[in-house]
Amino acid sequence: MTTLYKSDAGRRAIEERYRARLDAWPVPREEFRVPTAAGETFVLASGPADAPPLVLLHGSGANTSTWRGDVTDWSAHYRVYAVDLPGEPGFSAPTRLDLSTDATASWLDEVLDRLGLDTVALVGMSLGGWTALDFVLRRPGRVTSLVLLCPGGLGKHRYGWLVKALGLRLLGRHSVRDAARVGLGLGPEDAAAEEILDEVELTFTHFSPRPGRLPRFRREQLQEVDIPVLIIVGEDDALFDSTRTAEIARGGFTRGEVRLLPGAGHALVGQTVPVREFLQDNA
Repeated sequence: MTTLYKSDAGRRAIEERYRARLDAWPVPREEFRVPTAAGETFVLASGPADAPPLVLLHGSGANTSTWRGDVTDWSAHYRVYAVDLPGEPGFSAPTRLDLSTDATASWLDEVLDRLGLDTVALVGMSLGGWTALDFVLRRPGRVTSLVLLCPGGLGKHRYGWLVKALGLRLLGRHSVRDAARVGLGLGPEDAAAEEILDEVELTFTHFSPRPGRLPRFRREQLQEVDIPVLIIVGEDDALFDSTRTAEIARGGFTRGEVRLLPGAGHALVGQTVPVREFLQDNA
């Protein structure tokens, strides 16, 4: 079993913050603990039970609380299932799946089956975007439309800002928070910036992120995707080469819509309405 946290006290601090975020969830919710071969998976469901299903996959070093700014809008139109990825600082099992194999697709297959979902719309951010695209490629027919927010696996993966932040913090010359503000593209004018930075600072002080780089998708693989795809990336993303991501997506997806946002970084906020409109247009 992978050790995700640097200490038990750090794990408890992250879990307590996460539970507080869930307790303040802006809409009625249900919590599920879904058994899978990779261990238990935590799922938070909101919205009418008979509405079309929308599955959300967050990024690395994050959890379902990523979506608290979006869920009020989306759950008015969909049955929203926000899934904690295994091996990340949420309430799913600490299992880190092998990204070079069918493991993540098999895991998500099990989750959807246990929830009684046949086909779904899928939204993924960062690592969740990689996971979502990998699933679409390995399980054609299960996803009706796909949204990728600052996805991994297309443009080059960078680690610079996080490594620098952690190193300078150890030297007492900088903080994770300060470097994250720049690395994630968050300015003081961002309404949600301080809350996001709180999460990042707490998480990466106590949590050990997944090592290594994400496997890259080939252009010819993208050409196999025959569903509508929306890709939104920030021009100033410090984690991935977003310009290259946009180029690859435009040249690969046959039904893709690509938006490269000037002045935006890896933390893409304010995309609630564009995502919902895309999903509704392609229902």
